[in-house]
Amino acid sequence: MRVAFVGKGGSGKTTLSSLFARYATRRGPVVAIDADINQHLGLALGLPVDAAEPPPPLGGMLTEIKDYLRGDNPLIRDAASMVKTTPPGRGSRLIRLDDPFFPSRRVEGVSLMVTGPFEEDDLGVACYHSKLGAVELYLNHLVDGPGEYVVVDMTAGADSFASGLFTRFDLTILVAEPTRQGVSVYRQYRDHAAGFDVQIAVVGNKVHSPEDVGFLREHVGDDLLTWFGHSPAIRGMEQGRPFTLDDLEPAGRQALATLLDRLDAQPKDWPKFGRQAAEFHLRNAHAWANRATGQDLAAQIDPGFVYGPAVATQ
Repeated sequence: MRVAFVGKGGSGKTTLSSLFARYATRRGPVVAIDADINQHLGLALGLPVDAAEPPPPLGGMLTEIKDYLRGDNPLIRDAASMVKTTPPGRGSRLIRLDDPFFPSRRVEGVSLMVTGPFEEDDLGVACYHSKLGAVELYLNHLVDGPGEYVVVDMTAGADSFASGLFTRFDLTILVAEPTRQGVSVYRQYRDHAAGFDVQIAVVGNKVHSPEDVGFLREHVGDDLLTWFGHSPAIRGMEQGRPFTLDDLEPAGRQALATLLDRLDAQPKDWPKFGRQAAEFHLRNAHAWANRATGQDLAAQIDPGFVYGPAVATQ
């Protein structure tokens, strides 16, 4: 299962995605990807601020990733003609969760990958979506199996709609505070995702009273799955104190269990994954990528390629 955590800036999505990634290791291996421009997921997981060996950023090795993933696919001429939406085909290199090519750092039982922060050369000339392309390529070529989890801490707000990345997940968990601003991001995300069969569940955060729960229910309806109240344990974790999941209050542990049960109950839909990969590749090809590469990138779509574990085994 692949799950994205999204929400308004400051809603607590990074904190909750880190807690969920830790909790999911109780059921299977977990890769957590920090795809937020602020790059705080490692800190939330417990990686020291002055870590001697942080994971190398995926955003800085985009050309190498393209070369690796295109494999022997005859429809992809070279790395320069491969864009963030280029789907796999026959001959492409499909990857497993523990592929050693993609650098990670083990933190609290989680394999942490990062897109990386803005570098000095990026300032004023590049947008963060160029780094997110590495995550999209990784997810497009990943064949994850039962009991494996990818947890992605996404950029704040609706920024992920700048590409097809929002369709690469089995479930999107939107973190919403019980405020007008918090639920407005939910409505924006829901409306943008309408028509793409994107599965959304809402988790309330910073909930202090039954009135807060009622407010979320009024504005979110049945999409509200669970919520987190004030937690001294989480506040201590955010302040850098030693923390384990056993320190979390029972209500918090139950909320994590509810989220994981919802994710595990989501059917895996490989045919939809393949259709949407082709759809958003064509959209990007027509909008900008054909012009940027000087090629008709629609030709990169392999109509005979079938997504899923069977083709990976072959």
